[in-house]
Amino acid sequence: MNTNVRRSMNAKRFFPAAIALGLLALLPGCEELETAQHTTASAIRAVLPLPAPTGYWEGDSVAGSPKIVIQLSEQKAYFYKGRHLVGKSTVSTGKPGFSTPPGHYHVVQKDKDHVSSEFGDYVDDEGNVLKSNIDVRKDSQPHGSRFDGARMPYFMRFNGGYGMHAGYVPPYRASHGCIRLPEEWARHFFQAAHEGTSIIVKE
Repeated sequence: MNTNVRRSMNAKRFFPAAIALGLLALLPGCEELETAQHTTASAIRAVLPLPAPTGYWEGDSVAGSPKIVIQLSEQKAYFYKGRHLVGKSTVSTGKPGFSTPPGHYHVVQKDKDHVSSEFGDYVDDEGNVLKSNIDVRKDSQPHGSRFDGARMPYFMRFNGGYGMHAGYVPPYRASHGCIRLPEEWARHFFQAAHEGTSIIVKE
């Protein structure tokens, strides 16, 4: 193969990765990437795909008391029935400054169509987002806007404002403290758990 042609092909392979690395270099730190969430992460995934969330469910025909274990260091959730591991999912837990607290808890509320009263967007009368990913307790509201709470399907509250729910699951800690799962696995966990189910959050 002609040397110039080979160099041109290599350059084309390298170019997308170089763009991605350039984008990353412009970010001041990991927390900035977490805050940008969909916007920045989607732009980077376009040229440098991030690993997809993974999981499985094999618990429909298994008997036993349900228990959920969250391993923060692994960013994984494990669902047990009795002593049998029947489900597993990638999760995204609290980002720096909003860490998910380790401890032993129980499901105290289940809400399939939960909408947050604290996190979401400020939107205008037409539904256009004026200020995104806000915390109503901290972020000022633009004049004439209204609060649009974040949708949290298959929500299971276990500790005050903390809960498990379906949501965006990047391969890093990105939430405001809740435990996010891909919707498919969140649905299985929700259906198999009940109020009173043990949730253990480990470092």
